[in-house]
Amino acid sequence: MERHLPTETPRVLLAEPSLAYRRVIREALESFRRCQVDDTPTGERAFEMALQRPYHLLILALPLSDISGLLLDRLIALAFPRVHSGSLTAPPVIFIARQEDAPAFQASQRDARHRGLLHYPPKLDALLALTSGLLPEHSPALPPHVP
Repeated sequence: MERHLPTETPRVLLAEPSLAYRRVIREALESFRRCQVDDTPTGERAFEMALQRPYHLLILALPLSDISGLLLDRLIALAFPRVHSGSLTAPPVIFIARQEDAPAFQASQRDARHRGLLHYPPKLDALLALTSGLLPEHSPALPPHVP
């Protein structure tokens, strides 16, 4: 029995208030993983985006300007399967947090969708380690063959 894998590029939803961190995370993921990243500075817009299209991964800052990242995740988890047919659950989530926000994340780790915590400032090696099983790696470009 042959199984066909989807050929669509996985999409990532990134909600982070800092433009600089959004840019670094988006560029790192799009350079080292095969994915498209949609980003926003607010939780309200992230919720709207999650309802508009299916995502393969959520990366949410715990301190957003208008809503807690944990509450945003709960809202998306409730609405996502109702809006996107074929989805039984919301996608996995990685949180971005300051050191002082770590206890709030620890309390939320009961959810199997929560895949980890990325501390501020985001580090490339930590980001790639957290996304290694969730997003495919970019195929390395082969150098031109010189006879």
